[in-house]
Amino acid sequence: MGRLHPADHAFADPVPPDLGVSGPRPLQNAQAVDHDVVAAVQRTAESVLGECVAEATRHDPEFSDDVAHRVADFTLRSGKRLRPRLLWWAMRACGAAETRAALRLGVGLELIQTCALIQDDVMDRSRTRRGRRAVHIALAEEAGLAADSAAGEAFGASAAVLAGDLALVWADDTVAETFLPSARRRPVRALWRAMRGEMVAGQYLDLRGQIDGSTSAARALRTARLKSALYSVERPVALGAALAGADEWTTDALCSASRYAGMAFQLRDDLLGVFGDPAVTGKPSGDDIRQGKPTYLLAMARTCADAAGDHRALALLDRAVGDPDLDEDGLAEVRAVLEAVGARALVEDRAAHLGERAARRLDRAVDTDPQASDRLLGLLRAVSGTRATAPREPRSGTAHPTLTLSEGGHVR
Repeated sequence: MGRLHPADHAFADPVPPDLGVSGPRPLQNAQAVDHDVVAAVQRTAESVLGECVAEATRHDPEFSDDVAHRVADFTLRSGKRLRPRLLWWAMRACGAAETRAALRLGVGLELIQTCALIQDDVMDRSRTRRGRRAVHIALAEEAGLAADSAAGEAFGASAAVLAGDLALVWADDTVAETFLPSARRRPVRALWRAMRGEMVAGQYLDLRGQIDGSTSAARALRTARLKSALYSVERPVALGAALAGADEWTTDALCSASRYAGMAFQLRDDLLGVFGDPAVTGKPSGDDIRQGKPTYLLAMARTCADAAGDHRALALLDRAVGDPDLDEDGLAEVRAVLEAVGARALVEDRAAHLGERAARRLDRAVDTDPQASDRLLGLLRAVSGTRATAPREPRSGTAHPTLTLSEGGHVR
């Protein structure tokens, strides 16, 4: 079957086969998806990616076998579907039921994630992802090359960049070929364009920060927001609100809540990059240290050590951070310093506080559907690592004025 054209009618869109979809009954369809959003996204992804792989096979069978199937498999293996679920429950919280468009946009978000992870692993020279070989490693080895040889590194990295590009192409095609109500088309596509540019800008700032040796906390937060927090949390929620045609007040409340949760998500991800269990994260622990990534955690460690006059801690950080050959004993020393100077506790506390502020901001969206809002709140709490129930935020004044998050992603 050929690929769909953007002008095709909505009912030509791929639909999960067993969600009880028949005819224009969007609310019933949405209620069916409500019971298992992950399964609905998975079925839609299988349909969309099946068409993508078939088209790649028509281009060239070897390319399809080596690259297209790998991109599809990488995308379909993910089980959490965080971004599509955020989009879905934001849309549902706003009282809308654009089921087919939401599911297809969700698949687009998953493909954007595939692009980001594949190319991030190339840039970071990571060997594993989700407990398996990173794509550039697998491509090199399955081409008969040693992944750590000069030829293997060159081929694997180049082929993986193309795989990431293919995922991005598929993501854009999926969005372009999704029927959107006329009033929703422009805001949804504007958000999509912004999200792609933000992700690339953030990745570049991450790379540049490793070269510059930046220790600025403000720059670390801006990089984190652009590289991950926006496309992982804030933009999916904004897409759901735009798809629903939410009013300005509701959209502002949802985006503000997701902005705080997204930054909490990234702060916790920084912590996992140093202290996480590889069996749980699917990634080696300590790579951020070896690569000299300019994270907020490291910026705070230097700030705390400097304030305490701890020259030994500063010297160790200067020596160890960015050392690609740092062994496990060296990593253990860095972890000990991060805890001793109070940086780990400080970042954990700030992530928790950002999560609470996310809950309070979501509570301001008073016109949202309460059940769907609760599901969205649960997701925001999960990504920010927050558990306790947050009190309602007053309409005037700001709790905890010493820690706020601006549009630019700066924590003060």
